[in-house]
Amino acid sequence: MPARPLVLFPDPRLTRPAEPVDAFDAALRALADDVRDTLMAESAIGLTAPHIGVPARLVVVRMSPDESARVYVNPVVSWASPDTEVHDEGSVSMPGVRERITRAARIRLSYRDLDGSAHEEETEGFPAAVLQHEIDQLDGVFWIARLSRLKRERLLKRFGKGRPA
Repeated sequence: MPARPLVLFPDPRLTRPAEPVDAFDAALRALADDVRDTLMAESAIGLTAPHIGVPARLVVVRMSPDESARVYVNPVVSWASPDTEVHDEGSVSMPGVRERITRAARIRLSYRDLDGSAHEEETEGFPAAVLQHEIDQLDGVFWIARLSRLKRERLLKRFGKGRPA
């Protein structure tokens, strides 16, 4: 199946909170497939349903090319460590720019799978940063909102000029 078109910055759908998923059915599986196919087509690490224009709390993550994609439905960070780490971040919805973002070094995540079964997992380092980034997206917090005003303005200027970071 072909990938769905991406929602691109500054589309306001990128800053609207996504709706919780309450039907664990064939339509949800089809949405997960669409998000996964788009993630693969874009060579992305993580992608949300809002990235393809669907305001549902669904994330697909593939940390490396040799891993299979994982689906998280209604994910929530239930605990975050006080210690932090800094990672380069960007978005397929805002290509060509990246910036360093500080996030919790370790998190505990509660979510459901495609069948609606509840799960909890703990992760740290880069995978924790990826999941926090995608959950922010579901909450309507586009990644550049985590930057200082000065860094955000500089990044927007670079993005506007089409220059890579």
